[in-house]
Formats: sequence, C-alpha cells, structure tokens
Amino acid sequence: MAISDVHEYAHLTPEQVEELGRELDSIRAEVVASRGERDNRYIHSVIRLQRTFELSARTLLYFGARNRTVWVLGAGILSVAKILENMELGHNVMHGQWDWMNDPEIHSTTWEWDMVGSSADWKRTHNHQHHKYTNIVGLDDDVGFGVLRVTRDVPWEPKYAANLLVNTALMMGFEWGIGMQGVTLTDALPNSDATPGERRHARAFLRKAAKQILKDYILFPVLAGPSGRQTLTATLAANLIRNVWTNAVIFCGHFPDGAEKFTREDAATETQAEWYLRQMLGSANIDGGPIMNLMSGNLSYQIEHHMFPDLPSNRYSEISLKVRELCERYDLPYVTGPLWRQYLQSWRTIARLSLPDRFLRRTADDAPETRSEKMFASMPTVSGGLATALATIRRGGARLTA
Repeated sequence: MAISDVHEYAHLTPEQVEELGRELDSIRAEVVASRGERDNRYIHSVIRLQRTFELSARTLLYFGARNRTVWVLGAGILSVAKILENMELGHNVMHGQWDWMNDPEIHSTTWEWDMVGSSADWKRTHNHQHHKYTNIVGLDDDVGFGVLRVTRDVPWEPKYAANLLVNTALMMGFEWGIGMQGVTLTDALPNSDATPGERRHARAFLRKAAKQILKDYILFPVLAGPSGRQTLTATLAANLIRNVWTNAVIFCGHFPDGAEKFTREDAATETQAEWYLRQMLGSANIDGGPIMNLMSGNLSYQIEHHMFPDLPSNRYSEISLKVRELCERYDLPYVTGPLWRQYLQSWRTIARLSLPDRFLRRTADDAPETRSEKMFASMPTVSGGLATALATIRRGGARLTA
C-alpha cells in the first residue's frame, strides 16, 4: 500500500532527513536573495509573447477563418496562447511566484485566469490542499481527482471499471474538472443544505464559467462576423488542445512509475524536512528543452516546483542541478523521463487499476504505481540508500538499509 514510514522507505535516518532539509532550505534562501531584474524581464517577456500569440490568432480568425489553412493556423496559435496563459502565467502567478515584485498586474491576489474555474477556488484546492498534502491518500484530492483509481489504497468498486473512459473525458474537459474540484453545483440552489461558504464557492464557479462561455463561445464568434462559425470551432479546438496538454503535463508529474503515494499517518507531525522528502519522492520530472519548459509552465521540473512552489518558475532549471546532486549524495531516486513515457505509464496505471485487485499480479507494496516500505521487508539487507535498493530489487538482489 502507500508509504506509511517515509524514513524507512527512503533508507534515511531522522538526522539525515533533517540535514537534507537544511540543505534544501539553503537552496531556497539563495534563490530568494538573488531574485531581481532578470526574473522581472523573464515574466514580462512571457506576458508579451502570450499576448502576441493571442492577438495574432484572433486577427487570423477574424479575417481569414473561412480558409482551412488559416483556420488551422489560427486555432494552433490560439491553443499555444491559451497554454502559455494557463501554465506559465496563471498557474505560477497564482502560486505567488511573482508577488515579491509588488506588481498588481501579476500578483496572486489579482490574477484571474482564462479558465472556467475561479482563481480563488483553485488556490484553495491546489495551493493549500494539494501542495501541503501532496499524494497523501485521503487528504490530496488530486490523487485521482475524486473520479479515478490511481492507487491500490483506494478499494476497487465497479465504477472504476470505467477508469479509461472517465480519464478520457477528464482529459478532454480538464478545465472543467479542475474548476469543479471541491464544488458541488447543487450547493448554489436556494433550498440546498449547503453552508454559506459552500454556496459562495458554487455560485463563484457558475459566475466564472458563465463569463468564460460568454467570452469564448459567444462574444468572439459574434465579433468575427462572417467568420463567426469558424471562430467558434477554432476556439473549441484550442480549448481542447489546451486541456489535453495540461492533463498530460499534470499526470506526467504525479502518476508515472516512481511518483509515490503516502498515508496520512504522519501528516500532522511532519517536519519541514520530511515534507521536502515527501515532495521529492512523490513527484516526477519531464525531460525536455527550453520549449518544453516554457509550454509546461516549467512543470517539467515538477520535483523542484513541489518543493519550492512560490519561487520563480524560470529558476527551476538551475535549482534542479542542485537537487539532483543532493539526490545522488543521499542515494535517493530522481524520477524523470520523456513526456511520452511518463504519460504512457500514467495511462497504464489507470488501465491496470480499472481491474479488481485479484486480477493484478504484483502485490500492493511493490507495484510500479503503489510502493511502500514493506516491499523491502522479506529480503536480506546490505548497506545502501533508496536508489541503490530499488536498483538491487530490480536485479533480484538483496534489500538494503541505511
């Protein structure tokens, strides 16, 4: 099942974990002290790029959407603009990565993104619930988003036989899945039993979704005049592409092999160092270059983002070099791989866990998608860390201890 003893699984003593935490604190302090003009230039250059793409796409669709080639070009450019706004701008701005600049245009308290969900609700479910309790089964709703079975710690039910179908729908309408996370629409009804807070959340979502539908599917098509129908279909296509891409990036960071799950046993007493360690073990990176980094909102460095969610995203690349060195020194795995492989592993997990446990060959403690410290229990021990231990198990060798 999920990891219940992080120290034992990581093959680290409590003292080693605290020392690792101090080194990560030092990395954070160094970046905070060096934030400045180059970070300012970076984020404003991304804003200009995103607005240029969106203006170019709207212009193409307004004047030439009835031409098939122009339609494809306009829809493609618009999808890139929406991905940039969603990933590198909206997601990171609302994490407070640029609050230190005191610029009201890109401040976490003022930004409202180009999505059906309200930024206030997203910050509540994502910034607090997900990032504080990352991959803790029963506390982090992103472990399956409330509709998928992605760990054996969730008992199988007949509804999970539709795992693949449900994930396909979630992938295509990902902005709706994110927007409705933690929201019950019936709470907006006057005669509902919802609390005032629940009613406010439901009504805020409905207001934001209505504005987004009005903007994307009514206002812009009407403004396009004779090209209105083509503009509508191009916007639908752009939103679909954005949703699929966002789903892929998020799933590659959380559900490939090696991105571990945890129990809630130690959550209440977890130290900062133990929190760092859980983020390292529960996240995965995506191999890629500058374009992948930009288009993923630098969530290609998901490990670094989960440890330092409020540091500027353009710094994750340099931070990753130091984190890799720490992982090598403490003999910890650093999970990374190409997007296609990480995404296929995520889909494989979703397909596998659509089946009842009796049809699964691996045990609940040593399957690629669900591992725990118990996987080492029945093996003879030699000295070493977690990365060496996992490699030894793959070779069929002995268990290792710190």
